[in-house]
Amino acid sequence: MPVLYATLASPLDELLLLGDTGSGQFRLTAVYCTPHQGRPDQARDWRRDDVAFRAVTDQLAAYFAGDLQDFDVPLEPQGTPFQHEVWAALRRIPYGTTTTYGALALELGRPLGASRAIGLANGRNPISILVPCHRVIGSSGTLVGYGGGVHRKQWLLGHEARVAGAEPTLF
Repeated sequence: MPVLYATLASPLDELLLLGDTGSGQFRLTAVYCTPHQGRPDQARDWRRDDVAFRAVTDQLAAYFAGDLQDFDVPLEPQGTPFQHEVWAALRRIPYGTTTTYGALALELGRPLGASRAIGLANGRNPISILVPCHRVIGSSGTLVGYGGGVHRKQWLLGHEARVAGAEPTLF
């Protein structure tokens, strides 16, 4: 089965969108910035399909315009059960807010010391923006890591704060 892909111009530069229809229904499997740590190189079995990604691109465009805060597209990220648990917790972080790796560990019923494992799972999130790993910051309030670059994480947090009418956090 070919990997479906599309690209989208965004304020963060070009985004690469990956998906598949293996379940009989389109599911988004990845969103990567250009460049992005862990972004795969295009392979011969990839097939461009802008129509399949229409809902995703429309929702991302609305998000960047400040008109959408919650995404509603089928997702199918590939990962371990623990990673899926962390990624589900990321989707519960309210728009325009942040949390820490330690707070996520406690929310998931893990000891505070599990924050490193939470950070590793967060860093392996293949569906950036829609699974908002950018909303997780260090315990001191600093920006720590983002596969698409810390400058993009800062932009996303500032954008969401402005749209939500919150005071942007200075990093």
